[in-house]
This record gives sequence, structure tokens and C-alpha cells, in this order.
Amino acid sequence: MERISELFRNITSEDAQVVPLTVFVAVLCLCLVIGHFLEENRWVNESITAIIIGLITGIIILVVSKGKSSHILRFNERVFFIYLLPPIIFNAGFQVKKKHFFQNFATIMLFGVFGVFISTSIIVVGSRWLVPKLGFLGLTARDYLALGTIFSATDTVCTLQVLNQEETPLLYSLVFGEGVVNDATSVVLFNAIQKMDVTRLNASTILSVIRDFLYLFSTSTALGVSAGLLTAYVLKALYVGRHSSVREIAIMVLVAYLSYMLAELLELSGILTVFFCGILMSHYAWHNLTESSRITTRHVFAMMSYVAETFIFLYVGMDALDIQKWKTSKTNFGSSVSICSTLVMLILVGRAAFVFPLSALSNFMNRGRTSRITFRHQIVIWWAGLMRGAVSIALAYKQFTYLGVTWKSINAAVVTSTIIVVLFTTMLETDANTPIG
Repeated sequence: MERISELFRNITSEDAQVVPLTVFVAVLCLCLVIGHFLEENRWVNESITAIIIGLITGIIILVVSKGKSSHILRFNERVFFIYLLPPIIFNAGFQVKKKHFFQNFATIMLFGVFGVFISTSIIVVGSRWLVPKLGFLGLTARDYLALGTIFSATDTVCTLQVLNQEETPLLYSLVFGEGVVNDATSVVLFNAIQKMDVTRLNASTILSVIRDFLYLFSTSTALGVSAGLLTAYVLKALYVGRHSSVREIAIMVLVAYLSYMLAELLELSGILTVFFCGILMSHYAWHNLTESSRITTRHVFAMMSYVAETFIFLYVGMDALDIQKWKTSKTNFGSSVSICSTLVMLILVGRAAFVFPLSALSNFMNRGRTSRITFRHQIVIWWAGLMRGAVSIALAYKQFTYLGVTWKSINAAVVTSTIIVVLFTTMLETDANTPIG
């Protein structure tokens, strides 16, 4: 251990970025290998594996650095939104079963859009009422509104790993579709809250937020659809694949990423843009590729998404041991348990408030169809949205930190509580999930 410490002390300034990145990539490779051996284990999926390895790595770094740090790399929410999230969302759109997705599009929109508004409202009201009673003082009105969107963003990866898309197409499409639309809606709503005047909360302010939200939602979707159609036209008109299959794959990857960055540059929703870009590319552009490129694209996009997801969960595990945030937060064990329990309770209540009523509304609207959302399906959908993931952490960092550093005790307490809720709900959902027939 002393030799390792000495090695890190001898790192020059030129190696300051290279060495941490090298170590992180090595840990990432280890995580992938261990995940392979645990493939058949129904109790431990790859998300949990990455988090546990992240925790172990954080402990080792704490020992080596003598308690100074648990990080190899410092988290930056901009890195998450610019580099890690796009391949995950694009692959989700590219791989989605479009028939089932669009058959249930109205219900997915009900859950993913209206559900977020309902859930956010309940979390905002509940946290504004309960959090100060637990001794957490100092949050502003904008902070409480941000908390609502932070804890309304779901991560359904664990549930999707045990659902069979062929055996339960309705349930899978609803859980999958809500997860993607929910994240996009939460981020759009979060950004809208940053622009609103919280000193004058009245009907006109709320209508203004809704108007801005509808504008962002529609224009972001239109941009993604346009990018997908443009790519399909270029590949067909120029027949790029006759010279190089590498070039046509590169065009798809770069145009998809360009659409995301354009959306962010125009202050739209990059998540919605790249998601619908992925859907349009898989439906139109994919058929204009050569046979070898069709096979390659599916594997390349899935690989990029897989590595990005593993990277995120690995870092979440390390970030849970960030000594600086824990010292700044000045919260004891009892306070942390109380605030995290309150947040989990509000999350469950918020989801119940829209899943069951909106399921009944969907069944009423689709009463002529044979497929209905059964009560058992509703329970699965309600529970599937319990898990909070990297989007929640990234939004918490964006709201309560500056350049990754928490300057106020209450802000540090919110960030650490968010990390605990993410870890707890991920573990809880993984243990509770069983294959649904």
C-alpha cells in the first residue's frame, strides 16, 4: 500500500490527467469482466456490480490517499449530459420496438409527461412541508421546485433487465417508453424552472412554464425527426456504402450527436432530440445501409450505450464516499436516514398518484382493444419507477453545486441524500424484481 501511495505522489503534472483516466478505464474493464461472470445471477445485475466495484474502489482510494479523496475522476454534470447520456438515449431509440412503442404512444405520453407534472407537484409540496421539520433549513423556492424534478426522473434499467420484451410487449413498451420520456420531461421541466420567476408564483407563471415546456418538447422532437430523415436521405441519395461502410456508420453516429449538440446549443431538450433521431434512423436510415453496416451499427450503438451506463454506475459508487461532501453536509446518521426515507416515501406517493389513475384513463380510452393495463401491470409500472439514477444525480449537481463543489451545508446534504436515494432504490429494486410473465 505504501508503494502505491509513493507512486501516486511521484506523478508529475503532465500525468495528472492521464493516470487517473488510465486507472478508471482499468477498473471499468474489471467491472465488465466481473459482470460477465455474474450474467446468470438474478440477484446481482450489471448496474449493482458497477456500483459495488465503485464503492470498493472508493474505499481503496480513501486508504491510499489517507482519507483525502475517494475519486479517480471528479464528476461534472456537463460531462454527463454532453458525453455519457447521448449514446444511452440514442441507442434506446434505435433499438426500441417501434410497433409496440407507437401503439402505446398515448399512454406513454400520459405517464412520461403528465405523470412527471403530477409527481413533481407532490414531491415539491411534500418536501416543502416535511423537509424543514427534519431540521434541513435554507432551501429556496427554486430549490424545492428543482427537488421535484430531480426525484421525478426515473431509471428503469433494472426492471427492463428482467422483463421479456416478447412475452410482455405491452408492459415492456410502457416501462421502457415512460423511462425515456420521463427523463426528457424531467430535464426540460428542470430547465424551465431555472428560467421562471419564483418570486411571483401565480397562475400566469405556471402557464408560462407549461407554454415553454410544450415549445421545448415539440421543437426538440421536430429537430430529432428532421435529423433522422436527413440522414436517411443522404445515405440513400449518395449511396455512401458503395465505397466505405465505415463512412456511412460514421455519418449516422456524427449526425445523431450533432442533433443532440444542436438541441443543447438552442436550449432545447437534447434527450428528446437524440431519442427520436434514433427512432427515425432505425426505421429509415438503417434500411439504406449495406448489409455489413446494418449488423455493425446495432452492435456499435449498443456497445457505446453499455460502456456509458457502466461508467456512470461505477462513478456513482465512488461518489457515495466523497469525504468532502459528507464533511460539508454536517448531517448525522439519523438525519440522513430521516431525509432519505422521506424522499423515498414522496417518490412512491408521487408515482402512485399518477400510475393508477392514468392507467384507468388509458384503459377507458382504449376500451375497444384487447390489451389492457391490468392491476398487476400497474403495480410493476409503479414499482419500476422507484429507482433513481444518474439523471437525478446530474440534476442535483447542477442545482446544488458549482463546478462540482458544494459550498453550503444544506446543498451538500441534498447532494449526499440524492446519492443515498439512488443507491438505496437501485439495490431495493434489483432485489425485488423477478421475471414477470
